[in-house]
Amino acid sequence: MRELPLIAGFLDYLDGQRNFSPHTIRCYKVDLEQFCEFLASGAASHAAAEPQPSERADGKEHFESLGRRILAATPMEIRAYLAAMRDRGYSKATTARKLASLRSFYKFLVRRGQLDASPASVLRTPKQDKRLPKFLDLQQVTALLEAPQADTLLGARDKAVLETIYSSGLRIGELVALNVEDLDEFSEALRIRGKGKKERLVPLGSKAVEAIRAYLEMRGGGNRRGALFVNKSGKRLSDRSIRRKLGKYLQKAGIAQRASPHVLRHSFATHMLNAGADLRSIQEMLGHKSLSTTQIYTHLTTQRLKEVYDRTHPMACRLPQVSRNA
Repeated sequence: MRELPLIAGFLDYLDGQRNFSPHTIRCYKVDLEQFCEFLASGAASHAAAEPQPSERADGKEHFESLGRRILAATPMEIRAYLAAMRDRGYSKATTARKLASLRSFYKFLVRRGQLDASPASVLRTPKQDKRLPKFLDLQQVTALLEAPQADTLLGARDKAVLETIYSSGLRIGELVALNVEDLDEFSEALRIRGKGKKERLVPLGSKAVEAIRAYLEMRGGGNRRGALFVNKSGKRLSDRSIRRKLGKYLQKAGIAQRASPHVLRHSFATHMLNAGADLRSIQEMLGHKSLSTTQIYTHLTTQRLKEVYDRTHPMACRLPQVSRNA
């Protein structure tokens, strides 16, 4: 689909004024294009009589018509779009994100004076299922970090990647964006460009520093600038490649649990909290805007403490049932 001026202007706003990450902007783009496809398909009530794009002799006319449909969309049509997403099997979380994208988009159009009111503002966000974040236990993390063959260049790189994610709790986007100059070996810290292009300084464990140093020495070339983690061609390592490598090392470490790089981030936060770190410190290291986002990890530690309590406290243990014939 060609990029509509309405959408292009919004995406430029997210990039230039809101400083959103390229990944976040892509997500908004996908959500808005999917909504446009819904309008163009004739699924929306007012679009049912409209011919399909392929049926039009004038593609420009269709393009302009779609722009008018976006501006004329009603709350009922947006509700129908969300229902169609649910029917396709999208989760409540994904549906809520798509609604959030439409809210931001239409709020932008109102601010620019192209609409008097947003048709998405009256819709309620679907109630979310409460799910605790997945994480690996310390034994699993240790096995995972030891899985790469660190005496080869690619193995040393992969070990440095895994050590860095777990050591600092980075998002995958933050990891791939790292440059060599972001590493402060003396202070054992990393300068991270997080969501909204906000920078933060996070500590880096000594094992991660050693792994990165070993990788850079094997990489050679004397280049102390540019991408920190690169592929065989010397280009910046992609998040897709890291996900694929993680799957490979999980299997090698004998870990049956499926895990994304974000699971290592969850593991970092959970293990820090279990060891006594305070929520504010973890919030700062994770780059969370709100403490409420970080507080989900307290549910994990509370659950663990309850399991320990039920297993060890004499008043919590189930007493053996006495026979009625006794």
